[in-house]
Amino acid sequence: MNFIKKIYYQKYSKKSYSISNVDLIIDRLFRNNKKGIYLDIGCNHPIKHNNTYLLYERGWNGINIDLDKTSIDEFKKLRPKDINIQIGVSNYAGNKKVFYYHKRSPLNTLSKKLKEYRIKKPTKTFNLQVDTLNNIIKKSKFKNKQINLMSIDIENHEYEALQNFNFKKYKIDLIVTEFTNLSGKKIETYNLSISDIFKSKIYKLLIKNNYRLINWVNSDLIFANKNSKILND
Repeated sequence: MNFIKKIYYQKYSKKSYSISNVDLIIDRLFRNNKKGIYLDIGCNHPIKHNNTYLLYERGWNGINIDLDKTSIDEFKKLRPKDINIQIGVSNYAGNKKVFYYHKRSPLNTLSKKLKEYRIKKPTKTFNLQVDTLNNIIKKSKFKNKQINLMSIDIENHEYEALQNFNFKKYKIDLIVTEFTNLSGKKIETYNLSISDIFKSKIYKLLIKNNYRLINWVNSDLIFANKNSKILND
């Protein structure tokens, strides 16, 4: 009987792939959306510690973006239904210096400020093509579609990536962004405070563009569009 109960409960329990179970919150908010579209910026790995793989398993698809060719090659193998692009995302189109630590490292960044803040230094730097989110979406098959989710984790370059984003055209239901606080001596989750979040540029930008903070998990901030139906489902 206990064995049968275990099978029953496992069947109705969700497995998380995110580093902090954020995908379970996302999945819950989109429980009534059988299909949807996501942007995964700084996607890193197609399954491990990924915020969108749970949705991909449910039949969603979207665009995955990363600086690292190794990461994107893995996405092409394991998530072929998605659009997978090796490029940097910033507030202009052109080239920008990448501070590179190693293959598929979560530390790889475009942020010079973060590079200088860290004790550990990159193994090399190189120039990489960067583009705006507006341009990337415009060039894709999703240019005239409703995008439901944006997950963005690009190591202290999130504000620059969203700075000139067309929030009026792309009324994304949910935005999950990493928040990096460089005001303390160490970048640690337990050093974050709500006052630091309220003072941050990323918070002020999203509040200005009709979003509100609905959840906070470790270094991930979850913002919902005030007009989105997910807040009323």
